[in-house]
Amino acid sequence: MSRTKGGTVTHRRHKKIVDQAKGYYGRRSTNFKTATQAVDKANQYATRDRKNRKRQFRALWIQRINAAVRSHDEALTYSRFINGLSLAGIEVDRKVLADLAVHEPEAFGAIVAQAKAAL
Repeated sequence: MSRTKGGTVTHRRHKKIVDQAKGYYGRRSTNFKTATQAVDKANQYATRDRKNRKRQFRALWIQRINAAVRSHDEALTYSRFINGLSLAGIEVDRKVLADLAVHEPEAFGAIVAQAKAAL
């Protein structure tokens, strides 16, 4: 029985990794061993940062809501506004509230008034 060499399979496997490392600096983009390490680390960062992105967007929405609430009413804070929303029975998530605050200030002002009345 003749010997089977895995040349095409290995080449394909190496090419897949090196293609993923395209654009990396120096040998990280051409050398298989260093490209493997770089791609693995990049995937670790990508996995971690998918969680971090959600965290950062929530923080951004809270900052925008807080700024908009304070521009409508100086005495009202973000936490009191959220409390007023829950007391008023208004269930709108922070993403939508932040979008309303930026693009439709009149509608957001009406929501602020209802939350303040519930307090």
